[in-house]
Amino acid sequence: MGNSYFKFKQFTVHQSKAAMRVNTDGVLLGAWANVTGTNRILDIGTGTGVIALMLAQRTTGAHIDAIEIDAQSAAEARSNVNLSPWANRIDVINCSLQSFAPSVSHRYDLIVSNPPYFNQSLKSAHTGRNIARHTESLPYNHLIEGVIKLLAPSGRFCGVFPYSEGNVFIAMAGAHGLYCTQKVNVQSRPGRKVLRVLLQLETQKRAVAESTLTIHNPDGSYSDEYKRLTEDFYLGF
Repeated sequence: MGNSYFKFKQFTVHQSKAAMRVNTDGVLLGAWANVTGTNRILDIGTGTGVIALMLAQRTTGAHIDAIEIDAQSAAEARSNVNLSPWANRIDVINCSLQSFAPSVSHRYDLIVSNPPYFNQSLKSAHTGRNIARHTESLPYNHLIEGVIKLLAPSGRFCGVFPYSEGNVFIAMAGAHGLYCTQKVNVQSRPGRKVLRVLLQLETQKRAVAESTLTIHNPDGSYSDEYKRLTEDFYLGF
């Protein structure tokens, strides 16, 4: 996914200026998040806009606000949206969640995020990439507070996290009244350690539905379950 653009079945994502390019984490989240009954969706940290575009493809009338703190990424996401079939349903807004949350009065049926997750690790010389990858720009407590402020009472938050950070997020969110209701453990091949978790959180506490998603078969080919999840998007499936 290192090209200056990435072509999906129904849209193309240009990514030469974005701080973070199209990656498997974002595609997983865009394909997996539950869009049932959604009229308003918020994408926090949209990057290239890929998750917002995937959610627009999966819904018929939902309006999507996609916020992005990095100006160059926001501009590229806006261009990608304008070139897509859903330009009238997606608004790209160049701002942080911390400034956006107090400025809106409506609530969202679905909030999604592929948030920064590096904490106290070495940074690159690329400022935008640091913002996209390191938690200083969006600490988990700020993300949780923003989600609680903006989520409709019956709404859902869906995110993708590294395994250990996901468990930390679940604990922090639970302490604020936002509870994990679905958890998908993502592994690269059968028997390998879990690298990522897809999480769904809601304000109503109930039993967690937990499952495992394996991306590759033992021989390195894509698994049937991964193909089923992403077949509406990837050209090769």
